[in-house]
Amino acid sequence: MLKKVYVEITDVCNLACSFCHGTGRAPGFLAPTDFGVIAAKLRPYTEYIYLHLLGEPLLHPRLGEILEICRALDYRVTLVTNGTLIGRAAETLLNCGCLYKLCYSLHAYEANPAVCALEDYLRPIFSLAGKTAGQGVLNVFKLWNGGGQNALNGEILKKIEAYFGQPLRPHPHGYTAGERLYIDLAHRFAWPDLSAAVAPPRFCMGLRDQLGVLCDGTAVPCCLDAEGALRLGNLLEDSVEDVLNSPLAKAVTQGFSEGRAPTDLCRRCDFAKRRFG
Repeated sequence: MLKKVYVEITDVCNLACSFCHGTGRAPGFLAPTDFGVIAAKLRPYTEYIYLHLLGEPLLHPRLGEILEICRALDYRVTLVTNGTLIGRAAETLLNCGCLYKLCYSLHAYEANPAVCALEDYLRPIFSLAGKTAGQGVLNVFKLWNGGGQNALNGEILKKIEAYFGQPLRPHPHGYTAGERLYIDLAHRFAWPDLSAAVAPPRFCMGLRDQLGVLCDGTAVPCCLDAEGALRLGNLLEDSVEDVLNSPLAKAVTQGFSEGRAPTDLCRRCDFAKRRFG
């Protein structure tokens, strides 16, 4: 069993964040029928699906149909969003019946302050978080910018505290703002890229507890392979078993078991230091 699978339903985003790798892949939206094929193949291997790798999932014009497929397959869904489109998607998210966790990348505002006033950006996010928390959904406000600029993080934390009406309490990765309301603080990280410097070898959970699927069906070892450099197969055509037993997949798992980064891309990834030191 895999702990989670990342399925990218679109690689298109409405923002341009300096900390995001972006992609040179063609813009695409995963059709609900194709998503259904992929999700059905993955279901024996995991009950947790993340509708994210790159792109903004709330841009998908048929998000409701995708969430209905997840509900029918009894998936526990995590959705990662920059939060700017919450207003148009709130009803869909509140009524889908399959959400496990909502993650709001609040650091996106710092990179795109011209989108709207900070208060106007945060209000619909906080409103949805309060309502979904009441439904039992975990809500995580992410500030992955190492402190931010112009004291924005401090201002955002104060607004979270004021909106939810109780003092923030320390949590292993940041704070809690109430039941099922979390703030996750972290530093920016360098996305793995074949042009990046080689990083020290570290253990990785790619293919051990996770798998990534790009919006064209390409399977990759983890959620940070933004360009599909480590193509293991395509889940629109191949079985999950074939993907996990492909020569490249076996080389990746064996390499990390032996304490070495097994591919050029893995050798240029420093994200693992966040969790494994």
